[in-house]
Amino acid sequence: MSLRVGLVGNGHWARVTHAAGLQSEPSVELSGIWGRNRAKTQALAAELGTTGYAEVEALFDAVDAVAFSVPPQVQSELAVRAARAGKHLLLEKPIAVSVDAAQELAGAVAEAGVASVVFFTGRFDAGQRQWLEQVAQRSDWDGAAGLWLGSAFAADSPFDTPWRHDKGGLWDVGPHALALLTGAFGEIVEITARPGRRDLVYLILRHASGLSSSYAVSIDTPEAASQVSLTVWGAAGRSELPALLEPSQALATAARELALAARQPVPSHPCDVRLGLSVVRLLAEAQRQLDR
Repeated sequence: MSLRVGLVGNGHWARVTHAAGLQSEPSVELSGIWGRNRAKTQALAAELGTTGYAEVEALFDAVDAVAFSVPPQVQSELAVRAARAGKHLLLEKPIAVSVDAAQELAGAVAEAGVASVVFFTGRFDAGQRQWLEQVAQRSDWDGAAGLWLGSAFAADSPFDTPWRHDKGGLWDVGPHALALLTGAFGEIVEITARPGRRDLVYLILRHASGLSSSYAVSIDTPEAASQVSLTVWGAAGRSELPALLEPSQALATAARELALAARQPVPSHPCDVRLGLSVVRLLAEAQRQLDR
């Protein structure tokens, strides 16, 4: 029996990634949507051939799991309510924009015993996942460095949203960078953050293994300079993170793995809410250093 999933959100990413991924995955069923704009919700529901709900609680009542594609400060509050209603969670990154909110969400998930998966896109992309597994199998790397330079505020960008102007690249693409580095080299135990121009942040990380890595992140980069890269080097030479393929395919993988986790006696996943909380703690510490 397929997992009935409700979608919270009706924007660009909800439509092209979440809805597309959910509808392409046989183990789940997109059973309805809810969004803060009722007219947009009904229009998207009609486009997708599903039910648009006027109240979020009505959506929760009709599904087994909830996928979120809303700003993180909205997600964290609604996801706590969904978890307490016994619903499994497919969360966007970051799971919250404060440690307190992230801890409340993680606690609600643990108390309810529901499954959770955080959609760190590269961790669910087939090519990037295979590369991360190959990197993690070796212990002779000397270091890693990456650039995640986006242009969210370019003309006609669908990602030019208020929360991104408020929080910048650290909170928007920083979670992706930290999740990739954790997948490659294990737990991050220390973070150092230094500011660059506009919203550019330089991150230096120390892993529990003793390895150090770095990532520069921004979403206010000139379009001509935009790129996503991660290079590791060591005795075996140098290796580059492959390009991300189709985000909706990665979302379908995340949804399938949420359905599998939901059937476990004690649900768990490498990218569950506990990793989401760890990432928020790192981001908050980086933000503290930048604000100092």
